[in-house]
Amino acid sequence: MAGQTVIVSGLNPAAILQSTIGGAPPSTAENGHTRKVVPMSKDALQDFMVSIITQKLQDEKQPFYVLDLGEVVSLMDQWNNALPNIRPFYAVKCNPEPSFLSMLSALGSNFDCASRAEIEYVLSLGISPDRIVFANPCKPESDIIFAAKVGVNLTTYDSEDEVYKIRRHHPKSELLLRIKPMDDANARCPMGPKYGALPEEVEPLLRTAHAARLTVSGVSFHIGSGDADSNAYLGAITAAKEVFQTAARFGMSKMTILDIGGGFTSGHQFTTAATAVKSALSQHFHDEPELTIIAEPGRFFAETAFTLATTIIGKRVRGELREYWINDGLYGSMNCVLYDHATVTATALACMSNRGNVNCGGSKTFPSTVFGPTCDALDTVLRDYQLPELQVNEWLVFPNMGAYTKAAGSNFNGFNTSAIVTHLAYAYPS
Repeated sequence: MAGQTVIVSGLNPAAILQSTIGGAPPSTAENGHTRKVVPMSKDALQDFMVSIITQKLQDEKQPFYVLDLGEVVSLMDQWNNALPNIRPFYAVKCNPEPSFLSMLSALGSNFDCASRAEIEYVLSLGISPDRIVFANPCKPESDIIFAAKVGVNLTTYDSEDEVYKIRRHHPKSELLLRIKPMDDANARCPMGPKYGALPEEVEPLLRTAHAARLTVSGVSFHIGSGDADSNAYLGAITAAKEVFQTAARFGMSKMTILDIGGGFTSGHQFTTAATAVKSALSQHFHDEPELTIIAEPGRFFAETAFTLATTIIGKRVRGELREYWINDGLYGSMNCVLYDHATVTATALACMSNRGNVNCGGSKTFPSTVFGPTCDALDTVLRDYQLPELQVNEWLVFPNMGAYTKAAGSNFNGFNTSAIVTHLAYAYPS
């Protein structure tokens, strides 16, 4: 069976692992062969989606995601190889799909939660509270009370009022002082305008927490989400070291945690970011051998693991222009266009009219507009986008749709966000 790839699908990643590799880790040996979980190839993904469409969705033709668990495994391998000393705390807000979170948990990820609801969600998956950082610098008092009750004992702050709330309701919690990076202007979604202590605020905030008899265990920052400049890590890590030194001068307990936040994107950007992070850590924290370094990646793990398939439910021709309506849009899975400033791409899946060439390779293309299903004209997914001639009941596929999609969708006009089809592949390498 050397070189053979086996495809399994379902909604429960634990069951998928059990059915494929006996619940063992994502790489195990059997009869002299190594079963290794691998990402789907482009062709395998296409064939898998066609099989779903033809076998399961012939009647309703509802949109759906494919979650490639092999891609999640590959991304975790990339993280561990590039940043072996930095523990990922996945940012749940990026995509809270339960099978996805369960797979990350099985691979050793911890979790960054921003609310009581996210904490409850992670705990409901059987994940221990000591694997959660409550990484919201401004929390409702009721959420702080809940965190104390369930044992989530690490959180961030960047104001004196937050110190007073934590002192009243969760004095056993350890604190991370969140600082504002000086350079996050290139990020698609900068965090600095809302969160992070300014340099002149660091000393008063440390003194306030110390006077309140709270333990400040470290520093956190976030350089911004999406296409952030990796060089921003250097300035932020430099500033974090200065906070460590300031706390030491005050005679506070030795800080032991550095949280370098998110801003990571898979691919070339991650390689560049990892190099920048390691260089900055070597320069500024080489004298901290007992330091625990954590990060809050979101889109790095989520974005490329999900692919969305939507049905064309309407069509209009105006000269050379083709206009299509699909059954998902900006109020559903495509809300990342609005909230995350994402740029989406689409490919054809002509399962009905062109089964011999479902992706319409070599076909003439036309300038096309793609609308979502709602009655709002804002619900426009693509404009002046080149697509082949397609018909109603055929499909458009959108890759890399895992970041900030399921998390923020609505049911405006009664249209719900798309369902998930979980996929895992394993192979016997040649």
